[in-house]
Amino acid sequence: MGTPRLVSGVLLLGVLTACSSPTAPGDSAARTAEDAAAISTSPLAGQNPVLNDDFPDPDVLEVDGVYYAYATNGNSQNVRMARSTDLLTWEQLGDALPELPSWVIPGKTWAPEVSAVGDSYVLYFTATNYRPTLQCIGTAVSATPEGPFEVVGDGMLVCPEDEGGAIDAATFLDEDGTRYLLWKNDGNCCGLDTWLYLAPLASDGLSLEGPATRLLKQDQEWEGNLIEAPTLVEREGTYVLLYSANDYGGQDYAVGYATAEDVTGPYVKHPDPLLASTGSAPEYVGPGGQDVVTGPDGQDYVLFHSWRGETTYRAMNVLPLSWEGVPEDQAPGGVNPTVEGLD
Repeated sequence: MGTPRLVSGVLLLGVLTACSSPTAPGDSAARTAEDAAAISTSPLAGQNPVLNDDFPDPDVLEVDGVYYAYATNGNSQNVRMARSTDLLTWEQLGDALPELPSWVIPGKTWAPEVSAVGDSYVLYFTATNYRPTLQCIGTAVSATPEGPFEVVGDGMLVCPEDEGGAIDAATFLDEDGTRYLLWKNDGNCCGLDTWLYLAPLASDGLSLEGPATRLLKQDQEWEGNLIEAPTLVEREGTYVLLYSANDYGGQDYAVGYATAEDVTGPYVKHPDPLLASTGSAPEYVGPGGQDVVTGPDGQDYVLFHSWRGETTYRAMNVLPLSWEGVPEDQAPGGVNPTVEGLD
């Protein structure tokens, strides 16, 4: 079977497998033998999909050694949910958001994000607002990560009518304690650009506490007419913004990334995808909807969905994620992600 195309910043790495170490054009581009060994011997190698059921747009939260995954609606559930202690074996749970308010039109509850805020857990969900009738972002709270979450307030948190609505919420907690919300304006619904936004959140996570900053929009050929699904992490002083792009319904969907020295940017994209379908029979068809989590072994992992059964459903996968240092004069911040692919 084929493998995803893997690209590391300005350093182009060869295809990685569970049994081989990386190769690259020149010693300066290669990772150390120790790094390669640590990744290639991951207990997750060769186990995908780790949740072989319809589980799109996975968001993962770790609480006291237990990993909770939340996903787009399906099987008559608004927010699908599963848990694991090793990222490998998952137990599916009930609906994390069983009740929707009257101002939400049921049927399209997408791309959830759950964050621990103080003694509570806040769920950011995408759903169809009643007026304006657009996909927008709402909030719900629970005392536990398993819910049930209850919707807060009498309206959506982010719902820009002039930009086509808002979807794909994500959160980021900076080192200075500032909590941010990221999202995508749903411009592709109505012939508009799709921007990834960032705005500070209030201490309870339930309202915005400052203006939104535009970070990125679609401008690469491989991205098609949209980018979406932001995921922001900070590693070694570099802000790394992962995102999905193109049509989610087929092989063109892929994961890209951009880096910056400051949380509000400017972000500089790598021109090629980090994870994409390649070959006549790709291992991962249309990978996207990604999230990043640190596993029980201390290794970072990227979780994402990909199509199974000839685009019948999107299952959840896990791959090791590492960070490639590059010279400061070659990339902002000097660090970029690399992913191990499987044959």
